[in-house]
Amino acid sequence: MTTSADIAEARRNKTLIIFILGLLATIDPFSIDFYLPAFKDIAQDLHATINQVSLSISSYFAGMAIGQIIYGPIVDRFGRRRPLYFGLGLYIVSSVLCMTAHNVEEIITYRFMQALTGSVAAVAALAMVRDFYPVKESASIFSTIMLIIGISPLAAPSLGGLVASVAGWQWVFAILIFVVLVLIALVIFFLPPSALPDKTVSLKPKPIITTFWKIFCNRQFITFTLAGNFAFAILFVYVTASPIIFMDHYKLSPKAFGLIFTLLSFGFIASNRMNIVFLKRFSSGQIFKTAMLVQVGIAVIFLIAEWNDWLGMYGAIGMFLLMLGTLGSLASNSSAIALAPFKSNIGSASALLGFIQIGIAGAISALTGLVSFKTLVPIPALMLSTCIIAVLIYFIGTSGIKHLEAPDDGAVVTH
Repeated sequence: MTTSADIAEARRNKTLIIFILGLLATIDPFSIDFYLPAFKDIAQDLHATINQVSLSISSYFAGMAIGQIIYGPIVDRFGRRRPLYFGLGLYIVSSVLCMTAHNVEEIITYRFMQALTGSVAAVAALAMVRDFYPVKESASIFSTIMLIIGISPLAAPSLGGLVASVAGWQWVFAILIFVVLVLIALVIFFLPPSALPDKTVSLKPKPIITTFWKIFCNRQFITFTLAGNFAFAILFVYVTASPIIFMDHYKLSPKAFGLIFTLLSFGFIASNRMNIVFLKRFSSGQIFKTAMLVQVGIAVIFLIAEWNDWLGMYGAIGMFLLMLGTLGSLASNSSAIALAPFKSNIGSASALLGFIQIGIAGAISALTGLVSFKTLVPIPALMLSTCIIAVLIYFIGTSGIKHLEAPDDGAVVTH
């Protein structure tokens, strides 16, 4: 367990600690956003289409999902640091392989390996939030971490496009290597010790499966994990489709695409900031429910407007901005509520949450990548579908929960 001295140090340096944890959680989204503007260059060099290159996003999501399940029990068994160093070291090796890819199949494979190894960072970061801080602060801290994650798209696409155009797309992966090396140094020199290795955690298949199954069967965990992740899936529809929409459909340059991607990221960032403010007045459950219903309403308007061809490029950008603006109140609150019941096996619970999230994201992004974009109608249609699924799961799941473990104050409330 984390010692009282470590917890005291984490509370004294709360801003720095959360910043580092946020940067660790940013590795995967930054790895995706940073190379999106390089799609055209990669496709041209490897004699492939942009649609084929976009499958590397799906393979990355698949690697993230599997990696999180693998690392969950490991960060409980061996502590947070050793698995973190091991995984990030292999991430660097995978990045080197991406730089040397000779065809699109290799890019798809090496991106899978990159995600499989780097996913340890998100698992360790979420687990360390619970190591250092009480349950009642988790929603606010998760929201701050999501805010840090949201900053990534502000610079990543524009910088990635600049690097690709000036030095070549291979250097995109060289920069990713440098970023990870800096993060390893920050962890070594500035992050206090977290949970000690728990030797009671078995790495044998049967106990691991039993632990995951017990977590999965917790109704509060599975309801808010599934509802939150289906609601959050609109982000992955957008991320997968955005290069095709703006660079292929609207014929924008990589630089212009990077600027639009940056602009749209403000909706995500602003909503995370507003969520922190909302948490001072409302519960995580109230905010989550309201955000889901608002999201459905926006998606309906988006679909109707696109179906009737009322939106041009700027109208579509406005609708994307509104849709992304709901995300900050969804991910952080659903994660906090889903993890609230657990006092042990936090790494495994965090990993299962991440596995389900990325599993849904991978399936949605793969489906999006297979859609033919003669019009933009399939995009709001996919978004509305995931929103409706989220709402149905929420109402069906919560109807069977008599007592909800609340992250807002640590109390058990009648639901």
